[in-house]
Amino acid sequence: MEKWKSDEIEMQYIDSHYPAADIGIVHLGLGAFHRAHQAVYIERNMARHGGGNWGICSANIRSNHQLVIQLRDAGMRYHVAEYRDSCDVTIRAVRSVREALYAGPDGPDLETLLRRLSQPQVRIVTLTVTEKGYHLSPGSGDLLVESPPIAHDIEHPHQPQTAPGIMVEALARRREAGTAPFTVLCCDNMPHNGQRTRRAVIELASHRDSRLATWIEQNVAFPSSMVDRIVPAMTSRDLARLSELGVDDPAAVVCEAFSQWVVEDNFPQGRPDWEQEGVQMVADVAPFETMKLRMLNGSHSLLAYLGALDAVDTVSDAMQKPAFTAMLKRYMLAEAAATLTMPEGADLATYADSLLARFANDSLRHRLQQIAMDGSQKLPQRWLQGALINLRADRDVSCTALGVAAWLRYTAGTDLHGHRHVVDDPIAERLASLHATHQQPQSLVAAFLAQSDVFAAELADYPHFSQAIVDAWQALETDGVSATLRRLS
Repeated sequence: MEKWKSDEIEMQYIDSHYPAADIGIVHLGLGAFHRAHQAVYIERNMARHGGGNWGICSANIRSNHQLVIQLRDAGMRYHVAEYRDSCDVTIRAVRSVREALYAGPDGPDLETLLRRLSQPQVRIVTLTVTEKGYHLSPGSGDLLVESPPIAHDIEHPHQPQTAPGIMVEALARRREAGTAPFTVLCCDNMPHNGQRTRRAVIELASHRDSRLATWIEQNVAFPSSMVDRIVPAMTSRDLARLSELGVDDPAAVVCEAFSQWVVEDNFPQGRPDWEQEGVQMVADVAPFETMKLRMLNGSHSLLAYLGALDAVDTVSDAMQKPAFTAMLKRYMLAEAAATLTMPEGADLATYADSLLARFANDSLRHRLQQIAMDGSQKLPQRWLQGALINLRADRDVSCTALGVAAWLRYTAGTDLHGHRHVVDDPIAERLASLHATHQQPQSLVAAFLAQSDVFAAELADYPHFSQAIVDAWQALETDGVSATLRRLS
């Protein structure tokens, strides 16, 4: 461990050295979050054990072949910069990813990945493929069998393109070989993410072979987990900042110092002793998962759509505006916290304060446009399920209604100042057609709420909720974001 200090920044550099480790984990989704979160926990575990059996083979299955090449060129070593604030950073060299593969539709490594997944020493598969990577309806949770990638995997099961398809093919190979199945650990922001992953895999397997589906149902563990660390997409500014600190690494990742991982302890084939690295191993992750989805992720989405409409670029920029801070605190305590049932000792007010402090970390340039992606997939679990609980109890949903109005307005493709932005969403074309067809707020809101794969039908039982969305839309258009937020508070 080395320390370096200047007038502007204090840096700690950690570079552990240990022998090459065997691969016991395969991860799907070699993105920034995985490299800054799960891979760091495994790095610390391997450093403590001097290697071990839990090295990672990490694969991209949709895009970013370049990252795989960069990691291979660097000898499977990259850096994570953990910022406590703009003046205090820990830089960690990470070697826990022992193999990097690109198994996208145009990639060379699909068969290599499937062979790796078939090896008995691989006992855990982890995933960060985003909500849309499971091809489940956000509303019902059903497998989207008519989705082109899923339809492809049903038609060509030995050449899968999706995460569920890859797991089904790998599990089929293990079953045929008499090899015990791996445990599947979802690390994406979905409620009951283990159960949802299980549903996707079993439903897809049933289209191939009912006996395989039954075998998976009876033998494969799908524990749920909750992950928490703010990891913005890397920018040229981030890379330049690291270069000034002596780190020239195109695969580097910047993140906050805070990190949390809560995992249901259900690993029939064994697992690392993660608790020694601070992982919370629990019997039921649901309370922690729901708390994070509604309070942290729900707040992020509020910032994303309201901030983007007001031409605010990053989370920390938004947190410089008192009206945004007041709105988030009201949402977290009056709306989100009211829907939660937490274990004894949990202090939601303290948690809310800690989130506000984390959001204000000016060392992270976490762009609102990044958070705004895939809103149709995220909003049911971040806002709408909680809104239904509050509506049934006749409680306030003003912040949620404002957030929905902001999302609707955001999907028009311009902010309130007329600047255009890309709407990155699986149903972006459908949403654009709704905007083209419905010119009046009342009609447009009704059309959006009729999208049953996003909005639960029960919401129609509460006409004051839809009216609150209409009123919020009109306030945003007439008065702007700042005035609307001030009126809310």
